[in-house]
Amino acid sequence: MNAETIRTLIENGLPGAQARVQGDDGVHFEATVVAEAFRGKLPLARHRLVYATLGERMGGEIHALALKTLTPEEAGIGDS
Repeated sequence: MNAETIRTLIENGLPGAQARVQGDDGVHFEATVVAEAFRGKLPLARHRLVYATLGERMGGEIHALALKTLTPEEAGIGDS
């Protein structure tokens, strides 16, 4: 598993999302995900949305994924 594959899975699974994923060892990754779908959701619900895009890979091919989840406004890219 690599960071680019994870980014693609997240962005395909969350329409309109923008993801930045890093991880050099192939099993531990960090991701920042910006998505309108996070609006009004608590952090746990946001993380579940991201995990759902990765399915059974979580806990398998992806041993750990540290997440930062933001709405476009929280990321400073939305309408002010």
